[in-house]
Amino acid sequence: MTQDGRRLRGLRSRETILQQAVGLASVEGLDGLSLGRLAAAAGVSKSGFFAHWRDKEQLQLDAVEWAARQWTEQVVGPALSAPAGVRRLFALHEARLTFYGDGVLPGGCFFFAVQAEFDDRPGAVHDRVARAMREWQEFIRRLVAEAVTLGELAASVDPAQLAYEIDALGEMVIIHSRLYEGPAALVHARRAVLQRLRALCPDPALLPED
Repeated sequence: MTQDGRRLRGLRSRETILQQAVGLASVEGLDGLSLGRLAAAAGVSKSGFFAHWRDKEQLQLDAVEWAARQWTEQVVGPALSAPAGVRRLFALHEARLTFYGDGVLPGGCFFFAVQAEFDDRPGAVHDRVARAMREWQEFIRRLVAEAVTLGELAASVDPAQLAYEIDALGEMVIIHSRLYEGPAALVHARRAVLQRLRALCPDPALLPED
């Protein structure tokens, strides 16, 4: 029992540190993570910190994994409760905007920060971030393809192209909402995708009017 309790405390400590790491990285990037600062923010000793990570790269990789799991739980998961087809596709976009609007992360989006940081830096972290971004794009593409198969989007729709457009409109919110546009960016991004989907949907009544 003592060993199990120690293991559980260790897992909780690790999760707390990774939560702090993802939040800080959303503002300062993964290179901005200070091991000492993270330990203090998470309320653990430096020795306890180094029991989990011996080097910064492994911490960065684990932070990417944690952020991907958070995104799946808070954005992908809620969208999957919507009916398959165009409504699920729009629900995914709305869940993303809710994630940003609720200020889940202090910098808005972990992946927006780190993809700009590592796009020209080959290595393990670059590869893991790239994989996460490919998986996200592929997920949107699959939802578009599903909606086409169900007849809820026009047969002429190119799933890869529409997925790119939806993702780009969602990503733009991060810059605009924080730099100068505020909450209006969320409204514009929601309306832009909604109008695009309604125009491509044989039965626009499946989607809200505004």
